[in-house]
Amino acid sequence: MLIWFLPVFLAFLLLGLPVFFGLLAAPGLLLWLNGQERDITLLYRNVYNGMDSFPLMAIPFFMLAGELMNRGGITMRLVEFSQALMGHLRGGLAHVNVLSSMLFAGLSGSAVADTSALGSMLIPAMEKQGYSRKFAAAITAASSVIGPIIPPSGIMIIYAYVMGESVAALFLAGIVPGVLVGLGLMGMVKVMADRYDFPVASRKYSWPERGRASLKAFFPLMTPVIIMGGILGGIFTPTEAAAVAVAYAFIIGFFVLRTFGLRDVPEVLNTAGITSAVVLLLVGAAMAFKTVVSLSHAPEQLAALILGLSENPLILLFLINLLLFVVGMFLDAGPAIIILGPILAPIFTDLGIDPIHFAIIMSVNLTVGLATPPMGLVLFVAAAVSRERVETIARAILPFLAVEIAVIFLITFVPALSMTIPRLTGFAN
Repeated sequence: MLIWFLPVFLAFLLLGLPVFFGLLAAPGLLLWLNGQERDITLLYRNVYNGMDSFPLMAIPFFMLAGELMNRGGITMRLVEFSQALMGHLRGGLAHVNVLSSMLFAGLSGSAVADTSALGSMLIPAMEKQGYSRKFAAAITAASSVIGPIIPPSGIMIIYAYVMGESVAALFLAGIVPGVLVGLGLMGMVKVMADRYDFPVASRKYSWPERGRASLKAFFPLMTPVIIMGGILGGIFTPTEAAAVAVAYAFIIGFFVLRTFGLRDVPEVLNTAGITSAVVLLLVGAAMAFKTVVSLSHAPEQLAALILGLSENPLILLFLINLLLFVVGMFLDAGPAIIILGPILAPIFTDLGIDPIHFAIIMSVNLTVGLATPPMGLVLFVAAAVSRERVETIARAILPFLAVEIAVIFLITFVPALSMTIPRLTGFAN
């Protein structure tokens, strides 16, 4: 009977039950019906055990660092830097939107933070320049998924925690896929700009003006350099790197740029605390859900089913990408990774797929799901910021989703794209 945990969970989601409660109610109900009351206690105890982990402390720290950066006006400096580089192109503000997301990804690692921070500035600005509100919201949502791909990434920290992989290796493997998503979105913007005659955002900046914009953005842009440099140099662990990022963000905002005051601290802590609590509760519930997955023997049955379809790893990777894309439509990336990672990763590792490569395939695919209808989280955030209907944004985002899906298949079948940097730095075989 326990094999029905996933259909029951999906039924709860369709009824509108929040993901956290669905993750606990579905297995709890089936355990009770199966007469396994003792395991129900284990289920709910694992909610706390799932959150009680040193590596997961990186998540609230990175959330706090991103909030400090945003509140200190650093986001605006990144937008100004992006405009200095690309604002003169046709469709300039759309290009600026994508480039700003790529730069912001190195600060927060959160798609939701990206959508809310950049969207609140760029969506009204794009609308004033003649873009439709639905297009502005769509490109903001589509580009925000770069946040959890380019390091630091909360989703990759969760994957590394669940599967026992190296956080540094996953961070390094995400650099090229994240850049490819950004370049692909810019390519689609150019095609649409030529076709629909998008406006030019600004005049072409001179090189001295670009230099001044670069200097203003210098300290924010040093954040990912400090994080990755410290991790790769063995100076601190990924969790300690997150704490260093918080200290750096505070010093830059409070002492260097002086755009952040002590009066802002309570609200910043409150916002970061609420966001972190949501993520960690989902992780705890998903780890408890994982307990029932193991009790049901679903991994073994699913492995037999998958291997029965084909023994060709390339065909199986294609099919798994389709499965993950569908899962991403309904389930947030964090819980999906915790639930499906232990089931799928060992299957493909046994088939000869590098575990870091599969981790990137899974992480990028489920991250794109954050912008995929009907339940993509960043779609709802973009709708709230732009005051546009979710259904309208969902239709406008389809060309950008097509680009992101193409990138997913590209990194799936060309492993060197994600594996070269980890191998060169000695973090992968």
